[in-house]
Amino acid sequence: MSVQRERLHIAVGVILDQATEKVLVARRPEHLHLGGLLEFPGGKLQPAEPVREALDRELREELNIGVVNARPLIQINHDYESESVRLDVWLVTRWHGVPGGAEGQEIKWIRKDMLSAADFPAADRAIITAINLPQVYGITPDWPVYGDEFFSRLSDKLDRGLRLLQFRSKGMGELAKYETVKNIFAACNPRGCRLLLNGLPVGNVLEFIHGLHLPSNVLMSLAKRPLDRNYLIGASCHNRQEIEHACSIDVDFAVLSPVKQTSSHQAARPLGWSGFSALVNDCSVPVYALGGMRESDLDETRACGGQGIAMLSGLWDS
Repeated sequence: MSVQRERLHIAVGVILDQATEKVLVARRPEHLHLGGLLEFPGGKLQPAEPVREALDRELREELNIGVVNARPLIQINHDYESESVRLDVWLVTRWHGVPGGAEGQEIKWIRKDMLSAADFPAADRAIITAINLPQVYGITPDWPVYGDEFFSRLSDKLDRGLRLLQFRSKGMGELAKYETVKNIFAACNPRGCRLLLNGLPVGNVLEFIHGLHLPSNVLMSLAKRPLDRNYLIGASCHNRQEIEHACSIDVDFAVLSPVKQTSSHQAARPLGWSGFSALVNDCSVPVYALGGMRESDLDETRACGGQGIAMLSGLWDS
């Protein structure tokens, strides 16, 4: 009978220079486990030490900086052959002092969209994904036709910083869907907004999307990731079984719902923030909260370990 190993609890700092969009990384010493790979700075918690205090201490010891602003980014459980870890990852956006390798380690700044998972330990891949995902995930209204009114609203949302959008239309025919996706892509792509198609791709639509969003029924029918890692894959989840399956087929992120009661799904029992937090706590990919979300829910979502919020009516009605 196998014995579950105790996880090493590690505080990790993603130090982001918001002016340059660069992240500070260090190279692990060759003699250590996973030596030679890049890593985000941090270290093990001491007994009974709060995570935030451990983060401050580790970054002071490793880099000679003092943390001013930091917020939770993601929590990751990962099992290596030799050890199991729990990474408590925080995004650090303000600090005092000039970062330097106080322990003789090599450090460097890399633009966040140039971070390569191949250069990092396996557990860090989800951190790289979380760094590059926005805090708001938009979902299109389910309209039979997307005309001038929609594209006027979309242009406004893009101007206000929308950077991830799911196209979701249940009743539209394939030809009309193809043309609509093509037009939305033409609006989103030049402005740095990634467009995901709800469902599996049909025909030549792949050239006009950045990835897929898998409804829960499609998710549970798949035994592996449907597209390679050049595409972004999200998944809709409502319970632990779906979350675990999403992680097992290697999706990039999940959307968990409903967190609150919604008028469109009144029969669905809401998870509440405690239920959302419990499911996110053991998930190895970034998770968005969906269901009655408004921008005012961002702080609560992040406090519960979420990546951010997914919005449909909350986005287009505002």
